[in-house]
Amino acid sequence: MKIIVDTNIIFSGLLNSNGTIGDLLFNSDKIFQFYSCDYMRFEIDNHRDKLLRISKLTPEQLDEACHQLYKRITFINENFIEEKTWLQAEQLVADFDLDDTDFVALAKHTRGYLWTGDKALYSGLKAHGFKRVYTTSELLAVRELRTKN
Repeated sequence: MKIIVDTNIIFSGLLNSNGTIGDLLFNSDKIFQFYSCDYMRFEIDNHRDKLLRISKLTPEQLDEACHQLYKRITFINENFIEEKTWLQAEQLVADFDLDDTDFVALAKHTRGYLWTGDKALYSGLKAHGFKRVYTTSELLAVRELRTKN
């Protein structure tokens, strides 16, 4: 199952790799394939100082944490996404957050599911009829269901 990981999920995973998000990313190999767009790494780099301040990690520790998380994700260059898909994604998020267009476009492009911790994005997408979006608790439930089968 293809899961598109947005920036806030990675941000949370970097702050607490031992939590539920870290568990999902590191212990779901046989169930999920994680993807993200190159833009996500750019966003994480832009928030590096904030991550260092909040996490209290050293720069080297943060680099290693990023490396370990990024190894779990296949990154796809946004240039491979068709313009039609970009426009559809842009329309879906126009009312609440254009910064998430990349992730929605990638979810549509891969026919995957977007995993987000952004409540406004989640609610907005659902309200616009986009059903291929999960919260962390929903994704955890999907993993539990698929593990049992």
